[in-house]
Amino acid sequence: MSPISRRTLVFGGLAAAGVSALPVRSAVIAATAAVPYPFQLGIASGEPDANSVVLWTRLAPSPLNADGQGGMANADVTVDWQVSTTDTFSTLVASGSVTARYASAHSVHVVAGGLNPDSDYFYRFRAQGHLSPVGRTRTTPALGAAGRDLVMAFTSCAHYEEGYYTVYRRMAEDNPGVILHLGDYIYEYGAVAGRTRTHAGATEIVTLADYRRRFAQYKSDPDLQAAHAVAPWIVVTDDHEVENNYANMVRADSTPSLTTAQWTARRTAAYQAYYENMPLRPAQANSGNSIPLYRRLRWGNLATFHMLDTRQYRNDQACGDGWQVCSDADLASRSLPGNAQETWLLDGLAQHYGTWDIIGQQVFFARRFNSSGAGSMDSWDGYRASRARIQQGWVARGTRNPVVLTGDVHRAWASDLKADYNNASSATIGSELVTSSVSSSGDGDGSTTIPDVATNPWLKFYNNRRGYVRTTISPTQLRADFRAVAKVSEHGVAASTVKSFVIQEGQPGLQAV
Repeated sequence: MSPISRRTLVFGGLAAAGVSALPVRSAVIAATAAVPYPFQLGIASGEPDANSVVLWTRLAPSPLNADGQGGMANADVTVDWQVSTTDTFSTLVASGSVTARYASAHSVHVVAGGLNPDSDYFYRFRAQGHLSPVGRTRTTPALGAAGRDLVMAFTSCAHYEEGYYTVYRRMAEDNPGVILHLGDYIYEYGAVAGRTRTHAGATEIVTLADYRRRFAQYKSDPDLQAAHAVAPWIVVTDDHEVENNYANMVRADSTPSLTTAQWTARRTAAYQAYYENMPLRPAQANSGNSIPLYRRLRWGNLATFHMLDTRQYRNDQACGDGWQVCSDADLASRSLPGNAQETWLLDGLAQHYGTWDIIGQQVFFARRFNSSGAGSMDSWDGYRASRARIQQGWVARGTRNPVVLTGDVHRAWASDLKADYNNASSATIGSELVTSSVSSSGDGDGSTTIPDVATNPWLKFYNNRRGYVRTTISPTQLRADFRAVAKVSEHGVAASTVKSFVIQEGQPGLQAV
């Protein structure tokens, strides 16, 4: 993928507007110069296929307004969009207009079609006399073609109060072809004094206005905007986009106190705000208090991304949640993704669409018991029969290269996946890569000693720093570089590669580089 320049990220392709030395916020049409700059939340793209990609923006000149409308008037606004092969926009390959509606917090989701497979593009918006920043995006290879080797980065868990978003900036600097975000894009908590940064809003968010405002605060961050501008994203939620540790319609606790109707309204608001603020296709728009997020994206015949939702359909956590020795976790009736999603996943894994079957999901997949035999009931250890059905299912279907990607735990881990976790010498049938967080849990102590490895010898790596995983995917191997920053309490710290692994095609398991 061609590198994106600092000028492109910051100045918004101003050559087309006849402005070359001023920030994008000065690139206005004189007649409407008094209108405030509406692109405070940046731009984004996502959900690429061989011929199209979703382009996103949301108009919000005053992002933190308490009503969640970002300072926009109660009126719809026309937004123009353009796609070009260059950041000067000298030749357009697609363009049009879309309506940013007040009822949708003036967010837009453009499906820009008619594009060529495996190609790089630049895009921008114009509204109310202002040009947006310029973003770079790309399409996937055509079905049946491997295309270029793919640099894919993934991360999760970006608690605004617990640190700066340097991890996003370092991801952008790697010029990935696609970015996966595995959940906890926002946190629902109220402001806590004394942290690195402060949430707008003293209390936990529950209303649509609250969620819109929280997304606006997070998306105002320039490092996050840089990561969105550099590549298309593929996103899924975890729990904090709604409420910590919820399971389907069951809340983890009664704080804040909500009636059943209020809890349903909260979920509806959370999912609506999530769709409004993510570069998702219209097929992923929420319907009331649910949102259809599990889906498959094919990267030619190189890789298939099976994106799971492990919150909306799960059975409640067993034995009261937390770390438990719990026989109920083995019940065949319990499912983490829900029975329908299990069937959908296994059906997809049976198709062998690509060399690599990459399962993007939220919670720790491999067995990880402590020395007392307890496991986390919020992870797949609380749904052991469900995990076994999926693992045995991909073996039975001849899935050659399954790789599970995981977020949630705010630490980096890597693991082999075993046919039988009660027998460490059983066959290795896949690999799990667990990203650390963007900022959640703060700086970390940098420890690389693997916890409980005696109980779980398939665990191969651990690091307690914030960071991301950069993968390079080719037809013959998948390389994973675990990238980390020493501090998120200070802005702008460099990233380093702590550890690298390779998975060879047709040879399940991690090989240290």
